[in-house]
Amino acid sequence: MKLNTIRDYDFNGKRVVIRVDFNVPVKNGVVTDDTRIKAALPTINYLLEHGASLVVMSHFGRPKGKSADLSMAPIAKKFEEDLGKKVQLASDVIGPEVEKEVKALKKGDILLLENVRFYPQEEANDPEFAKTLASYGDVYVNDAFGTAHRAHASTEGVAHYLPAFAGFLIEKEVKFMAPLLENPAHPFVVIIGGSKVSSKISVLESMLKTCDTIIIGGGMAFTFQAVLGHKVGKSLVEPDFYQTAKDFLAKAKEKGVKVILPVDNECGDSFDENTPKTYIDGVEIPDDKMGMDIGPKTVALIKAALKNAKSVVWNGPMGVFEFASFAYGTQEVAKALAACKGTTVVGGGDSVAAINKFNLADKITHVSTGGGASLEFLEGKSLPGIAALEKK
Repeated sequence: MKLNTIRDYDFNGKRVVIRVDFNVPVKNGVVTDDTRIKAALPTINYLLEHGASLVVMSHFGRPKGKSADLSMAPIAKKFEEDLGKKVQLASDVIGPEVEKEVKALKKGDILLLENVRFYPQEEANDPEFAKTLASYGDVYVNDAFGTAHRAHASTEGVAHYLPAFAGFLIEKEVKFMAPLLENPAHPFVVIIGGSKVSSKISVLESMLKTCDTIIIGGGMAFTFQAVLGHKVGKSLVEPDFYQTAKDFLAKAKEKGVKVILPVDNECGDSFDENTPKTYIDGVEIPDDKMGMDIGPKTVALIKAALKNAKSVVWNGPMGVFEFASFAYGTQEVAKALAACKGTTVVGGGDSVAAINKFNLADKITHVSTGGGASLEFLEGKSLPGIAALEKK
């Protein structure tokens, strides 16, 4: 996959329309986590250093029309603070007043538009709306990987009307994710967790094409255990996916891909933070218990698989890590990943949250900024926001 990147263009004196992902948590009018804002700064600084003025676009939350609660105002304030440079918040997204504000921009100026999702035309990828956004600049840059799987006006539509380039963040995501689908270094180990087979089966099937070992944890593991004839107690299972799980295991065997499932479990009586914890040294779970986390023997198997891995991708926790009693498996996998000498990629909201919770992000080769986008990328789907940036 070859992208047109911002290194391929002379931005001096140009007005750039740039899509970023500033959909950040805000509480009482204050940004509580500015990770996504900071992730866009290398691209923004590069454009400013190369003589551009910027019209910055992002969504925030899921507004139903215009809403003061979902204004970009607190985000503009944090963006200005992180950038260390004046950021003007536009009066709206479209309209004569915004056009005036755009036209008044000089080299080095930054105008942050209001929440693009204030207008339903954004998510509808309305051509006229996209054309209006495109009219604000000479060139378009997309650095919002988190929304690259959406064909919206600001993520895909604008690219039809302006020269379009990938920012550093999208370039980095593609640099680390694409080889996992195309030509990974071996041994390649895939760790997939989370609660449901239904939400991860496409990733599992896609990864079968290039990986050597697949480790399955989290609630989804019990559907696989059930089809192998094991007792799973009150654990989460998806009977509608029994045949899918059976077919997947058959495909893995046929391709020579090793599948590791939990061999011991930490269980509870109910899905509750304060449920008493019971260790089951084996696969069979009693009828009155439910699996909540992997046990130490499974952790040891995972560590052994990661020891000499050259490529690893992790998507989805090993257990209910948000409950302190059942965070062990996910934390140990995160630590093993951090110690791995190969290229390590973590994608998906919960896995990223776990890496951050255990303060290990700086020991991972690449932590993806896009939950749904990284999942769809690993499924081998074409992401509209990225397809629009590919070299023709």
